[in-house]
Amino acid sequence: MRLPTPRTPDPADAPPLRWGVLAPGGIAATMVEALHRFTRQRVVAVGSRSPERAQAFADRFGIDRAYCSYEALVDDPDVDAIYVASPHSHHRDHALLAIEAGKHVLVEKAFTRNAAEAREVVDAARTAGVACVEAMWTRFLPSMDVVRQLLASGALGQVETVTADHGQWFAVDPASRLFAPGLAGGALLDLGIYPISFASFVLGAPASVGARGTLTETGVDRQVSAVFTYDSGAHALVSTTLAARTPTVASVSGSEARIELGGPFYVPGVVRLVTRSGEVHESEPPAIQGHLGLCHEAAHLAQLVAEGATESPLLPLDETVAIMETLDEIRALVGVRYPGE
Repeated sequence: MRLPTPRTPDPADAPPLRWGVLAPGGIAATMVEALHRFTRQRVVAVGSRSPERAQAFADRFGIDRAYCSYEALVDDPDVDAIYVASPHSHHRDHALLAIEAGKHVLVEKAFTRNAAEAREVVDAARTAGVACVEAMWTRFLPSMDVVRQLLASGALGQVETVTADHGQWFAVDPASRLFAPGLAGGALLDLGIYPISFASFVLGAPASVGARGTLTETGVDRQVSAVFTYDSGAHALVSTTLAARTPTVASVSGSEARIELGGPFYVPGVVRLVTRSGEVHESEPPAIQGHLGLCHEAAHLAQLVAEGATESPLLPLDETVAIMETLDEIRALVGVRYPGE
């Protein structure tokens, strides 16, 4: 049995946009490297609150313009789209800033701090008629399209259980954004978003959410385990932690077969299908490896813009909001609130 061939377009085929990078941190550096290596997208400007940081980033990647404010970046008439790479505590404000300037936006995950902020961004983008996509990069990878086709074909039979985990070890540092309530720190929004988005991808929004968690001394979530139930009878089991490097694997088990995604499940990888009788089938390894797979989401947004579309069929904005609602519910159950909520 041959697994489906990914339908994911070559990122180099996407029509080029002129991009501005808002907040030149580590993930932004990886994104720019991926765009330069595998796409025709052009990064023409970068904005930071630090002039030195903006200029250093521009020099590193050969970017024409470095701005010392986000307002100057989004007001640049030569920028078509903004990649919002600031901490998720600031995604709402920065996405709205770009949207108000008429720019298309690719907003890093987690999309915002909470569902209310997500709705604000979505409503603003829809009103402005600009393309807006959550940068949950896993959703746009070739391996996920193999999974998408297997689910649509019924190859798994009745889906019973989805499992996914994402844990990394971080030294406790109250000054780090991961441990700072004011920056919406904690495991859930930074790491747990991956397994929770994966469960949404497979099963949609849960009918009920149960969760247990432990908090850091700073009051953000250190570890969370959750169980989702669905009207179909299926369950999803997801977990995340800041205190241990977990296998970061995922599976979808059905009455006829199961899908296995090795760790880290959220990067480009091989899809393994195991039938009820024990037959094993694997997809081909991806051409673009590791976090350079970020190029797929940017190429996807560029293609949407070229087609006159404003929302992704692979990750609709309504689903992004629903995922934030699930995260809100989990945080309420484990006792995490961010300042100002």
